[in-house]
Amino acid sequence: QVRLVESGGGLVQTGGSLRLSCVISGRTYTSGAAAWFRQAPGKEREFVAGINWSTRGTYYAKSVKGRFTISKDIAKNTVFLQMDNLQPEDTAIYYCASDDLTNYADTTAPAWSSWGQGTQVTVSS
Repeated sequence: QVRLVESGGGLVQTGGSLRLSCVISGRTYTSGAAAWFRQAPGKEREFVAGINWSTRGTYYAKSVKGRFTISKDIAKNTVFLQMDNLQPEDTAIYYCASDDLTNYADTTAPAWSSWGQGTQVTVSS
């Protein structure tokens, strides 16, 4: 069974930075992808960024492109999300997702089979 554990969330001022981590255990394939989604109160879960496990492929939502960077450490089965120049509208619970078959650019939440419990990111103005 695949298990994802996120960490690194917190409270930061506008313009600040945070780095989220997601440790993924129980994967049986070296292929597939991982992604970060976020969900603000009263809003639907939205795609933030995706990364392919076996290539250099990455994909970003327009709202975060140029400010956020997704990366991976294959040896540690860990995916990171470096978030810079954070804005109040980035406030949300951030979730890590993984799937052995999904394309890293798939922005639809139902396409991802495994999820973490989420980590809160709050950006104060």
